[in-house]
Amino acid sequence: MSTTVTITNTVERRENLDDEQLKLMAHDECILVNERDEIVGHTSKKDCHVWKNILKGDMLHRAFSVFLLNERGELLLQQRSHDKITFPLYWTNTCCSHPLHNEENESDGVQGVRLAARRKLEHELGIPQQQIEVDRFEYMTRILYIAPFDENWGEHEVDYCLVYKLKEGEVLTIKANENEIEDYKYVSKQMLIDMMNDDKLLFTPWFKLIVEKFLFKWWDALLAGESLESHKQPEIVHNMITNT
Repeated sequence: MSTTVTITNTVERRENLDDEQLKLMAHDECILVNERDEIVGHTSKKDCHVWKNILKGDMLHRAFSVFLLNERGELLLQQRSHDKITFPLYWTNTCCSHPLHNEENESDGVQGVRLAARRKLEHELGIPQQQIEVDRFEYMTRILYIAPFDENWGEHEVDYCLVYKLKEGEVLTIKANENEIEDYKYVSKQMLIDMMNDDKLLFTPWFKLIVEKFLFKWWDALLAGESLESHKQPEIVHNMITNT
């Protein structure tokens, strides 16, 4: 459905934007932070993702990326729905979203991000919250990045990286929300490499950064049955913004 939307600090224009996604943009209150991930305020998800706002430098907000692996060590990927306002039909990690100011306890650092991750796994993939144990999300590190989608929308986030590994015999119920997810699949390391070498497939910028810098080290450790403790960098915010 075609919808007229007023984009903050820009002229009003007509976009083919999904009504449900627009509601989430207006309702969800993201947590604004500085580059040290200290909370400085909050504003709507929409305001946070308007590119002209981002370029002014005051829309940096907290986000998370979940990497969920099954008992065989395969990573659950999702393809973002064609209804998404930013990066539609791009492949990415299991779940990526934001802890919210207007959700109870989600402003509470790492634990808040874990609670948000459980909530969004249910919203996007239909995984019942009772199937996810919040304390089993392994917080690895944070990245700071910025990425435009088009001339109107983009991302500027401090992104918490969370790993969740299923136990032997553990199976999750998945019923994907079509407004959020176009497709999903479990992939091996080689399958992911092959996908990322396929020029016909698109991948989100945050996922590519995490893959290039961290993911395969974590994945190798899990496949070897090793602890992830030596790979965790909980105090660091990795600045992955380039000046080129």
